[in-house]
Amino acid sequence: MRKLLLLLVCFCAAANLSAQAGGSTQPKNAFAVEYYYKVKWGHQEEFLSLFRKNHLPLLQKQVESGRILSVAITTPRYHMTERDRWDYRVTLVFKDAVLAMEGDSPDLIRQLYPDQVTFKREESRRFEILEAHWDLPIVGLEVGK
Repeated sequence: MRKLLLLLVCFCAAANLSAQAGGSTQPKNAFAVEYYYKVKWGHQEEFLSLFRKNHLPLLQKQVESGRILSVAITTPRYHMTERDRWDYRVTLVFKDAVLAMEGDSPDLIRQLYPDQVTFKREESRRFEILEAHWDLPIVGLEVGK
């Protein structure tokens, strides 16, 4: 079941990136960002578990509100060189750049996670086990032009 879910996520990500690359069905002002996470060796499952528990529900609420149009999570199928390695890429497509720059609503975070002590401790841990993290705004290009 887990492999099937991962395959579905990868398919959705590929479809999303394909749409961005040629004749996008996204609104003209959509703003896409790829967030890369390089996790310390041996902590990949812990990171993903914390991400799914404490960040994904926040992203899903923002999809419901219309601020974010889509969320896709991918991981490499095979290994890369250590220098270029990343473990997870989260691609968010925002309705527009202004909404992307607003940041997450503190009120929504408190609503979703009333136990703020636990939430902050777990989010701190999620970033503690990272070796690197970078954000890359991307722009789709039309194929053949």
